[in-house]
Amino acid sequence: MPPIEQLHAFEQIKLLADKRRLTILRHLMAAPASLTQLGQALGEHPAWIRHHLKQLERAGLVEMVETRVTSGVVEKFYRARADGFLLQELVLPENSAHPTVVFSGSHDLAVELLVQQVSAHLNVLTLPIGSLDGLATLRQGLCSFSGAHLLDSSGEYNVPFVRYFFPDRTMLMITLAHREQGLIVSPGNPIQVRGLCDLARPGVVFVNRQKGSGTRLWLDRELGRLGIPTDRIRGYEREVRLHTECARLVQSGEADVAVGLRAAAYQAGLDFIPLFRERYDLIIPQEQEPLLMPVLERLQTSAFRQSAENLQGYETAHTGEQILL
Repeated sequence: MPPIEQLHAFEQIKLLADKRRLTILRHLMAAPASLTQLGQALGEHPAWIRHHLKQLERAGLVEMVETRVTSGVVEKFYRARADGFLLQELVLPENSAHPTVVFSGSHDLAVELLVQQVSAHLNVLTLPIGSLDGLATLRQGLCSFSGAHLLDSSGEYNVPFVRYFFPDRTMLMITLAHREQGLIVSPGNPIQVRGLCDLARPGVVFVNRQKGSGTRLWLDRELGRLGIPTDRIRGYEREVRLHTECARLVQSGEADVAVGLRAAAYQAGLDFIPLFRERYDLIIPQEQEPLLMPVLERLQTSAFRQSAENLQGYETAHTGEQILL
């Protein structure tokens, strides 16, 4: 019996949407049981149990493992086919006026702009979950394309990570833009933050990005290089998923400083202290290229490049270029 089984079949997932069947399955994951034992545990008649159990058996979620004769009565014992189940299914609209695709990856304001500009041809649903989780989601087939800005110890952006996640698949990596990140602070920088060392000053309240985001990975590496313990940074444990959310918290006074995009600071009317520039790439499985052609074509237009640079902190000289893997 496998410890974990991934469920992709919609019929299996639909069965487990019923709380009664899910409860039966959980009991059978813990230990084999008969209809009588399940009825006693759940306070239900064995006939009621049998109805739902047979559906789980037909779906391949439980199996009969033993028969016993007790006082002349034959009892069948069932168990779950795995110790645990992981439910994964991407549900998208049908009969839409335009094809629907999913972007899952690092939050980026130029990606949001790109999604708006291709909406006449393509419906793009976005899930900003960070660079690493975006690549993992793409690997699992739960999105159509992803975006990342992961700096490897070699000094290369994204390439080693894409090779690691997709050793057996042909992938395209297209540069979206180079962008600037730094410290987002209130107008006039009233707390006089100048660099990362100031994050550990008493009284300074920081807001962090989530684990697995490219920004968080960069920050943690730099803090380690500078010898700054994270437990000295007030607010280090508070995590948000969006650059714009970081800016909003600084704007509202709930935080004094965050690491994020110049564009997010500009939109919120905040000050910005530059720290580094990075390359942000789109990662696309080759089989998705025809469907995503509106995205790739839009990247090549001067209109998109100009609108991205208008966000502030974006440089588009290499936008649309393919990075060889």
